[in-house]
Amino acid sequence: MNILLTNDDGIDAVGIRTLYDRLSEVADVTVVAPAEDQSSVGRQLSQTVDLYEHEMGYAVGGTPGDCVIAALGSLGFDPDMVVAGINQGANLGSHVLGRSGTVSAAVEAAFFNVPAIAASVYFPAGQFSFEELTPEPSHFREAARAVEFLVEHASNVGVFESADYLNVNAPLPPQDGHARMEITRPSHVYKMDAEHDGNGTVRLNDRIWELMAEGNIPDPAGSDRRAVIEGRVSVSPLTAPHTTTDHEALAGLAEAY
Repeated sequence: MNILLTNDDGIDAVGIRTLYDRLSEVADVTVVAPAEDQSSVGRQLSQTVDLYEHEMGYAVGGTPGDCVIAALGSLGFDPDMVVAGINQGANLGSHVLGRSGTVSAAVEAAFFNVPAIAASVYFPAGQFSFEELTPEPSHFREAARAVEFLVEHASNVGVFESADYLNVNAPLPPQDGHARMEITRPSHVYKMDAEHDGNGTVRLNDRIWELMAEGNIPDPAGSDRRAVIEGRVSVSPLTAPHTTTDHEALAGLAEAY
């Protein structure tokens, strides 16, 4: 297979190098990834981007979305699949999907009708300080194993006939063996709030991370976040276009208008 590999942590991040090395054993892999960290940019795009040659492919002075569009739209790439990651930090829950540069790269690929996988690793907040985290290749071993497995087998059994992309979140590798894989749906649990300090500053808080650190999450069985917290690899099959539904009340408003 021909794989286009990108990420949002930047082309020199440990996660993308780990995945590049792993996938290169089973596929022809070319990297087109941001030159610098572009975490949490979502589907943000640029009008122009600078392109630099890199030992793994190309570094782009832009966002993950820029990378996918540049690779598929102008650089002549015709991959069998786009893989984004491995992200340093989980991308779990419905409310996170649109914020994540990693997931957004997979969404962008889906609009090009190219199957895609977004991959991330959950670093438990109770064990790691995200600001001081220095990731090692071993942290990404379980995620890389899961992505390699899906790259080799998902297309062959028709997964992408109904799913546009897969959002994969893996726990840290267990001490013995490897984690089980669970097919999940993104959790709808939402715990954002904000605090005003009275001096013109508002702090935005995602309380989910606090609950995850405590191990006290309200996510239902079958959700992505519960699977990862309990030590399983979460795979959520998703579609890229926003869906619409028939709505009689809204149709009535349109007629009245």
